Parts: sequence; C-alpha cells; structure tokens
Amino acid sequence: MNEVSRTVQITNRRGLHARASAKFVTLASAHPVEVSVTKDGSDHVTGTSIMGLMMLGAAMGDAITISAKGDGAEHTVAALAELVEAKFGED
Repeated sequence: MNEVSRTVQITNRRGLHARASAKFVTLASAHPVEVSVTKDGSDHVTGTSIMGLMMLGAAMGDAITISAKGDGAEHTVAALAELVEAKFGED
C-alpha cells in the first residue's frame, strides 16, 4: 500500500478553524485513501474529521504533517498541501 507524507506550515491568520477544517475534510473525503494529520509529531487525527482537525489547535505558523495511505495517496497529499498553502482560500 502506498503511503505519502508532507509537512506544511499553516499560513492563514485563523489557523485550522471550522471553515478551513471543513474545506480540508471535504477535499480529503473526495479521495479513496486514508488521510491523517499530525501536529508537533504527537497529536494524530483522521483527515476526515472536522472536530479532530480543530482539536489539533493548529494556528498560524504551526506545522502539520499530512499523511495518506492507498492508491492515489501522492495526489491526495499534494492537493491537501496545496489547499493549506493557499490559506484555504482565505486572507
């Protein structure tokens, strides 16, 4: 099974708040892979849980690691990283 990870920095002012988390979950759920997100190497949540992502408390300047397992993992991680780097379409 293919597994890919990438670390990105949160650059939008409000961090992983409800709307940003919802956009992330919508994109993650559109792909047939298992997505997880970690912050500071310790907190680990599923990438398809809005509440889980919000509980990470990822603020502007924090780094998160996006991981995916399954066919299409590389494409999924790239798309999610692009969303984060584009500030979730905010700011």
